[in-house]
Amino acid sequence: MREKIAQALKDAAKEQDKRRISTLRLIQTAIKDRDIANRGAGKDPVSDEDIMDILIRMVKQRKESAKGFEEGNRLELAEQEREEIGIIAEFLPRPLGEDDMKKVCAEVVHEVGADGLRDMRRCMNALKEKFPGRMDLGKASGIVKNMLQ
Repeated sequence: MREKIAQALKDAAKEQDKRRISTLRLIQTAIKDRDIANRGAGKDPVSDEDIMDILIRMVKQRKESAKGFEEGNRLELAEQEREEIGIIAEFLPRPLGEDDMKKVCAEVVHEVGADGLRDMRRCMNALKEKFPGRMDLGKASGIVKNMLQ
């Protein structure tokens, strides 16, 4: 994952795409910050899974910022945030669609052997583990809840 981001930064530098360069540098900085924090805690450098978590968090922050800028009538800043979301999202796996999400939730409910709402947590943990960053867990939670009722 690191190599993919580094290569994208090189390509953006060749194309002189300033927005892309700055966003990719932000990603690299966030990864390096986490590496430093891990080193201080005696942990290994961040894994690809950790990088995915960082990217997901960055997208979430930018969505919130874009919403705030729109509410404050700062449309140019909101558009800038959306551009950054698009760049960051290139490194995330494609999210599952609504139909795929329903199918996956049904499979997990069956695998876990859930038969009531008390098994909701087990189902959600299985979904998080199997599909990190590929689904909106809020929507998935509603789907699983409907299946278990």
